[in-house]
Amino acid sequence: MAHASNTRHHTAAAIGPDHTTSPVGPVSATLPVEPVSTSRTTEPIDTKPTDTKPANTKPTCTDANTGIHTEPTHTTDHTNPQNPEQPTPSRTHSNTGNLTHGPLIPAMLRFSIPYLITCFLQSCYELVDLLIVGRFNGADSVSAVSTGSQMTHLVTVTIVGLTTGVTVTISHAIGAKRMDKVQRQIGQSIRLFTLVAIIATIILATCADPLLRLLATPPEAFSQAHDYVTICFLGTPFIVAYNVISAIFRGFGDSRHPMYFVALAGLLNVGLDLAFIGGAHMQAAGAALATVISQAFSVAAALVYLNIANSGIRLRAADLAYDWAGTRQILTIGTPIALQELCIQVSFIVITAIANGRELEISASVGIVEKIISFLFLVPSAMLSTVSVVAGQNAGARQHSRSKTALRYGITMCVVYGAIMCVASQIWGADIVRIFSPDDETVVRYGAQYLSSYSFDCILAGVHFCFSGFFSAYGKSMYTFAHNIISVLAVRIPGAYVASLLWPDNLFPMGCAAPLGSLLSILICAGLYYWRFSKRHPVVFAA
Repeated sequence: MAHASNTRHHTAAAIGPDHTTSPVGPVSATLPVEPVSTSRTTEPIDTKPTDTKPANTKPTCTDANTGIHTEPTHTTDHTNPQNPEQPTPSRTHSNTGNLTHGPLIPAMLRFSIPYLITCFLQSCYELVDLLIVGRFNGADSVSAVSTGSQMTHLVTVTIVGLTTGVTVTISHAIGAKRMDKVQRQIGQSIRLFTLVAIIATIILATCADPLLRLLATPPEAFSQAHDYVTICFLGTPFIVAYNVISAIFRGFGDSRHPMYFVALAGLLNVGLDLAFIGGAHMQAAGAALATVISQAFSVAAALVYLNIANSGIRLRAADLAYDWAGTRQILTIGTPIALQELCIQVSFIVITAIANGRELEISASVGIVEKIISFLFLVPSAMLSTVSVVAGQNAGARQHSRSKTALRYGITMCVVYGAIMCVASQIWGADIVRIFSPDDETVVRYGAQYLSSYSFDCILAGVHFCFSGFFSAYGKSMYTFAHNIISVLAVRIPGAYVASLLWPDNLFPMGCAAPLGSLLSILICAGLYYWRFSKRHPVVFAA
């Protein structure tokens, strides 16, 4: 159930997009791998080298920072036709899916740009839902979709955070050339997230009305909001399935195919919106139905591709058997990130509530700037995922220096991008806000104040985003959870609240809460990095 960036470069013995083979032998339908016992515990990734060396082991090299002996990642074994059990060396292959060798910056850009486009497309067709509903219906439908989409977004980002564990564990196995573990982790992902989808669907569909009341949904929009979230929550299995498949793709170093599937789903979503909302007059329920059908289509497209592509993955019954060690790895990495994303989104809602308690113009300007910032943060988010996958593959390959270099490159690219966005916001902030509110200069003035200070977070957030990706790649996602929660509870929320009391007629101080929170996160991340990942303290992977 893994992917390929094309159908040619995966042989029956392929480990993934880089054409390298697993040391455990070829994996194919015609020459199955001897079943791997799932009763044994997963080995710690950072193991000490032994003095014994198998007869067919390739030469080793030593990481300068950690002293760990590793196999070169640039060689490939093919099956010996005379003896299928004995691999024979052949010439090197290269592919963008293998991130353990070659120039780092081009490889990171090849991964991050499709991921960025994917996030942008998702944001755009969520916005299209709102625009089309507003075009054909009144304020009650718009309010219903706006409120309902906040809830579904919370669910989506939480699931995305949880599936990070799938991406990281698979990238580790790819880097270590452990095809047996790749298959086992995919099997455990299927088991785990099938259960997650069932439980989440039941709980969310049951709790739809209480959640809407918690968000203070306007009475005029409550009925339509109920229809919207109920339909979307019943489609939770498709949200889960798509994100699990995308996580597997990214673990193999491929961010292009998820982009294709989202693009197709987005086009279908727009067409169905026009048909259900404009043609069938289904109001908010039509927008929800279009979203669920589009998500189901993206899952179906991904599954068809996986069936057609020669991915080199042939899941066995043993891979689907319960394996607590593999499941624990996914949960250990993914759960803190899922909780972090959930808490951050809740903090945004709290800050919005603080703004809603002030003037109507302030509420509108804060809402507009939050939407602008969400688009500006797509690049740091894409770099977080990029650093996580690059560092994850190189962690599995024991190339820790290369992982650290990827972190430095990611931070550099984010800082440069953030500086450009920050300068642009200082110069054209009012013009940017005016695009969303052309007729209300009060909203423009408040929005420009808020964006002027908030935009500094574009520089700072990218730094701790990259640290978060690096920590997750090494199984330390609890570090990511800790610095984000401390930042939210100690600075972001109380800072925004205090600023709203002390400067009721100026949003610039309130906007400073976000970059100050990111500055605290950076200090925490830097301390954790020195303590856990510096040369004095060698890298140790989570088991």
